[in-house]
Amino acid sequence: MALRICNAQLNFVVGDMPGNARKIIDAARRAHADGARLVLTPELSICGYAAEDLFLRPAFIAACDDAVKTVARELAGLKGLHVVVGHPVGGDLRSRSVQVQRRLNAASVISEGRVLETYAKRELPNYQVFDERRYFTPGKGSCVFQVEGLNVGLLICEDAWFEEPAMLAAESGAQLLAVINASPFHVGKGGERVARMADRAREAGLPVVYTHLVGGQDEVVFDGGSFAVAADGTLAGRAPSFREDLFTVDVEGSPGALVLHAPMAPAREPEAELWDALVLGVHDYIAKNGFPGVLLGLSGGIDSALVLAIAVDALGRDKVRTVMMPSPYTADISWIDAREMAARLGVRYDEISIVPQFEAFKAALAGEFEGLPEDATEENIQARIRGVLLMALSNKFGSIVLTTGNKSEMATGYCTLYGDMAGGFAVIKDVLKTSVFALARWRNANDPYGTGAHPIPERIITRPPSAELRPDQVDQDSLPPYEVLDAILSRYMEEDEGVEQIVAEGFERAVVERVARLVRVNEYKRRQAPIGIRVTHRGFGKDWRYPITGKFGA
Repeated sequence: MALRICNAQLNFVVGDMPGNARKIIDAARRAHADGARLVLTPELSICGYAAEDLFLRPAFIAACDDAVKTVARELAGLKGLHVVVGHPVGGDLRSRSVQVQRRLNAASVISEGRVLETYAKRELPNYQVFDERRYFTPGKGSCVFQVEGLNVGLLICEDAWFEEPAMLAAESGAQLLAVINASPFHVGKGGERVARMADRAREAGLPVVYTHLVGGQDEVVFDGGSFAVAADGTLAGRAPSFREDLFTVDVEGSPGALVLHAPMAPAREPEAELWDALVLGVHDYIAKNGFPGVLLGLSGGIDSALVLAIAVDALGRDKVRTVMMPSPYTADISWIDAREMAARLGVRYDEISIVPQFEAFKAALAGEFEGLPEDATEENIQARIRGVLLMALSNKFGSIVLTTGNKSEMATGYCTLYGDMAGGFAVIKDVLKTSVFALARWRNANDPYGTGAHPIPERIITRPPSAELRPDQVDQDSLPPYEVLDAILSRYMEEDEGVEQIVAEGFERAVVERVARLVRVNEYKRRQAPIGIRVTHRGFGKDWRYPITGKFGA
């Protein structure tokens, strides 16, 4: 027995059914010419993942149906080829008083112009960013189809995280499991996937071929890295991550003794994976939404420096513009370092002083503020002037503003509504400050996209972080040291540990209680923040659904 399987690790656009169908057709033709007789495409490949409430529109489902028919018709002449495509099917049964859901997250096996089998996903995730029970009804049964004499059991993503669907396929005669997936990236997720699929392989006694989506979709990024696992759980091959690839697995041997041969992309360090996730997230958000470029406020600080480096790697220098907007409190070294970094990366750099506008605001408010000391009010005015200037440039020239706030700031409210939070896409919204420093050091030591070595001036990394909104200000005037803050935030926000648990780990009670309070009282800001890239298992997006009004603080 010999079968070549092509894992079409492709980047789709949600709602572009004709374009997605064309991408599947082209990949299938190339794979067939290369000897493949089974092509696997990712979960919901016809419509892209995740289409959210588009699934509720009958016209959307009808367009998906038409695209499946197009794939079948266009590939009808390729003898012996079987293509698995993911797509929604069905709709709602409505009456005047009730709506009954009959919509399925499905995959169809297409061969020589016909749909041979259609399988519906059984296990519908409803945690983290997933909301599949809002849209779909669980499927039943199993799906086993034959290609070149090999019985292939089909599973869809979450199905393979549970034992029962795989065992049902094995009991139905499957000799190999094919799993099609759209599993969002977060740090550490790749290893977790391989471990789970190894468990399924050992339990069922069958090899597993895992096909995964790649690309950015709003806040989530799909990292590719499709792979194959032998029946004993051994990793047999792995595709590159964060790029499209037609990953081929050759299956040989006899049932019960199948051998898998596939290329093995090297394992990568966490910072490299995280960098690629941020770069892909920026690239696809800009490209898929048709923005001509991006602009950002370059302050001479670490956060804006990191965002600039990511943007250039994602889009190239010609699509990135920076604006330095000095205030009365901007240090000379901030000007120098901002100019130096822009020069190193070759991006457009402009300077617009906000001193005249700041003085005008203070003069206009002098009567109202008479006798009152300057405080955060004047600091926020500066941030909001900068936000207005950046949004004006965005409106005039069409480029989207990238905000530069990190997760530590988002968590504690160390950010200004309609100021530094003003913009269209928050690149490092899910990156803690300590990780910002780690990524900056990693990028200075590596040039993965060939846009320039050591792009971030060393002083930007080593100087104490400061918003520079008052004389001699540093972040640690109002926040705990970032090593302490981020450790508490990781436990409190990402792991749901309570105040008492964190204190028991050795953290000072007053600091823990203060951080927990800051997280709680700044929810109203986060609700108004721009969308940003999710790179942890608990980001401030769909993962985080906390009330603005509430008193629970433990």
